[in-house]
Amino acid sequence: KDQVMYVWFDALVNYISCLGWPRDKKQFKKFWPGVQVAGKDNLRQQTAMWQAMLMSAGLPTSQHVLIFGFINSGGQKMSKSLGNVINPVELVQKYGTDATRYFLVAGLTAYEDSDFTYERFEEKYNSALANEFGNLVSRVLAMTEKYYGGVVPKYNVDSDKFFQFDLKTDWKQYDFFMRNFKLEEALNVAWEDIRRCNAYIDKNKPWELAANNDDEILPDVIYNLLETIRHIAWMILPFMPKTAEKILIQLGFDFEKESTNEIEELRKWGRLKLGQKINKGESLFPRLS
Repeated sequence: KDQVMYVWFDALVNYISCLGWPRDKKQFKKFWPGVQVAGKDNLRQQTAMWQAMLMSAGLPTSQHVLIFGFINSGGQKMSKSLGNVINPVELVQKYGTDATRYFLVAGLTAYEDSDFTYERFEEKYNSALANEFGNLVSRVLAMTEKYYGGVVPKYNVDSDKFFQFDLKTDWKQYDFFMRNFKLEEALNVAWEDIRRCNAYIDKNKPWELAANNDDEILPDVIYNLLETIRHIAWMILPFMPKTAEKILIQLGFDFEKESTNEIEELRKWGRLKLGQKINKGESLFPRLS
């Protein structure tokens, strides 16, 4: 009765008891040691006390502890008394899960304090999701439908390998950032490819090629764009899973079946096949008015 038991001491054990420890050691070892995530106000408990508890039990310590900053609202700490609390449920209901996930990674700084405002959210949504990404996918699928009846055209594998070589490098960068928990930088690799695709369209002007009845360069241009969008879909999958799945279905893949392939196989250039049916579908991210 003369001792004090802090509630967090009991709570921290849940990290491993939920994995089966100490009764189901086989299940436990499948998941532990693992990577932990915490806010900066939990740094002392997570990185000192909890690790000491693990050591005292003869268990492996955490592999990594990622300490994130706070999300402020309009330049101030969120507070019910101030009335500036952002309700994540309302955010998702209004803008969608993937748009919210995107902003949390790309619009905020993970390891420092960041500021959320609806104005910044909507500006980022319109500029990155609607204008750059959603517009790209809509344009390319619409051109495929218009010029080739909605099927993947025949292309010359030896013509323009610009995207193929570039994507090999991009996947290496992507893996490096993901291994080091640099989530914003990993997502930006995909966004650089999105911007590159838009520049590629502006440079090659498929509408002019179509007007001139070009049957040599145009199919290569359309194929390069379609296949690069496929790669982008796999890059964004950890961040925007619903959007990635929707894109792959639009490209004519059985998502569940395609997901069973090894990642290295999915990263190869040329999985889109001649005659594969493209489904244009609705816009991924309608612009906010």
